[in-house]
Amino acid sequence: MKEFTYSEKGFALTKSFEGLRLEAYRDCAGVWTVGYGHTGPGVVEGMTVNDAEAEMLLLADLKDAVRCVNLGITVGVSQSQFDALVDFCFNAGGGNFLHSTLLRKVNTGDFDGAAAQFGLWVHAGGEVVAGLVRRRKAEAELFSGERPVIA
Repeated sequence: MKEFTYSEKGFALTKSFEGLRLEAYRDCAGVWTVGYGHTGPGVVEGMTVNDAEAEMLLLADLKDAVRCVNLGITVGVSQSQFDALVDFCFNAGGGNFLHSTLLRKVNTGDFDGAAAQFGLWVHAGGEVVAGLVRRRKAEAELFSGERPVIA
């Protein structure tokens, strides 16, 4: 099966939804975050990055999501479907992606059912988050071959 790389279209989608914050902040789930959604043990209160560092962190973080999606999919998908899955995986986490009904539906070829699954992943801290609703809608549109409405 073809191994995909993340396209510029996908990268632009991720950047638009993550937004750029040069000083560390707590995201809607309370996790310390900096740049374009970068998290981890090195991200602490008061941490700052510049534009170039933020983009390098995002590219490094996306490598894990790209690897995870390439590992998880067992059927042929389009570049747009792959990009939507990478953005989802990056945002929701690799473990969530690999154990999701979304991935199971992709791997059985139920692409309409898979597209519908994006909309179920809109909660953080037990609450529906408007930004996640918009992001999942854009991912589902990209997955379905439509032009997504970005942020």
